[in-house]
Amino acid sequence: MITPNNLAAWWMPFTANRAFKADPRLLARAEGMHYFTLEGRPVLDGTAGLWCVNAGHGRAEITRAIQEQAAAMDFAPTYNLGHPLAFAAAERLALMLPPGLDHVFFCNSGSEAVDTALKIALAYQRAIGQGTRTRLIGRERGYHGVGFGGVSVGGIVSNRRAFPTLPGVDHLRHTHLAENAFSIGQPAHGADLADDLERLVALHGAETIAAVIVEPLAGSTGVLVPPVGYLERLRAIATRHGILLIFDEVITGFGRLGAATAAERFGVTPDIMTLAKGLTNAAVPMGAAVASDAVHAAIVDGGPAGIELFHGYTYSGHPLACAAAVAALDLYQAEGLFARAATLEATFAAAAHALRDKPHVVDIRTLGLVAGIELSPRDGAPGTRATELFHRAFDTGLLVRVTGDIIALSPPLIVSAAQIGEMFGRVGEVLDGLA
Repeated sequence: MITPNNLAAWWMPFTANRAFKADPRLLARAEGMHYFTLEGRPVLDGTAGLWCVNAGHGRAEITRAIQEQAAAMDFAPTYNLGHPLAFAAAERLALMLPPGLDHVFFCNSGSEAVDTALKIALAYQRAIGQGTRTRLIGRERGYHGVGFGGVSVGGIVSNRRAFPTLPGVDHLRHTHLAENAFSIGQPAHGADLADDLERLVALHGAETIAAVIVEPLAGSTGVLVPPVGYLERLRAIATRHGILLIFDEVITGFGRLGAATAAERFGVTPDIMTLAKGLTNAAVPMGAAVASDAVHAAIVDGGPAGIELFHGYTYSGHPLACAAAVAALDLYQAEGLFARAATLEATFAAAAHALRDKPHVVDIRTLGLVAGIELSPRDGAPGTRATELFHRAFDTGLLVRVTGDIIALSPPLIVSAAQIGEMFGRVGEVLDGLA
């Protein structure tokens, strides 16, 4: 039984611990599209947990796969050893990705996937005789997890202020422009912001830059949708200067944008892709950095005998995670969930943009099954209005995500049209009563 006296031991992540423990909101179980509180009250999941439960909660196929694998082999070391399911999971994942992204390095989270991708990029440049290329380029308002590498290339000021960052990192400008307010799908303005990479090449020299990393759609900083032509332009510039392009698809992977990946949705293939969250439908922690054939060949086939990449994790390719991944990928395919998300996109966008004239709303951005609703901040108290909406929504049966004064919704791909209406209707009701 949870009481105020036994909340102290858990130091909660990205949480105002004192405020939460003074007024806790607790979840007891989950099924389908809903969480349930300790009292049994249903809460409609408008965020797929944390952008990750793409097939809905409590899927029996995934549970069964985890149980069977735990009974057969709970753990296997993967340093100089292997187990069949890890190879099967990697092959299954590669088949879902754009052609040429065929080599999967498993880890345990999006943060680990990003740090792995950055290491692979540096190793690649050394392997091809470009050892002076050590600089990494991120983007303002980007989120790439909480490892030192991810924080360094990330563009969230509060994260960067808190800890030292890697030297030599620089950033593109973000793509959030006022003239794109209330865009449905990709905004019209801002493709030229990709030319920031040319500016950084001129400033630092291409011979110093190893890789540039971006989220195709920036999720955690408020649903920032790429302008039409931006990613294509960034791809061309990176290729021209021998800079690897990394897509952080931890959020956008596995159907969120109506395709297996954002790379597929936009028709732009990176050299390295990071994945996590929906990879196992969040049933077991797992991440992956997936490298192109050229990157993999340069490091693995072109290096001397012995260990080619001095990197890895105890739980890389964990048997339970691999079982969950294979079951989740099979489930996505069997139920056509990526295509289903695409068919719901217009309904989702219409419901979101119907809130345009609600109190405090200054912008709405949508793509696929993702919506960002930006609110005007209270004078002298930024973030408090959105946090109050989060609490009121939860208390009336809806889970939303808050970042600053932006409300994000990204439901499981099994969401119904009626539930989409319920979600945005609930947000609208809370906005009507919000000071």
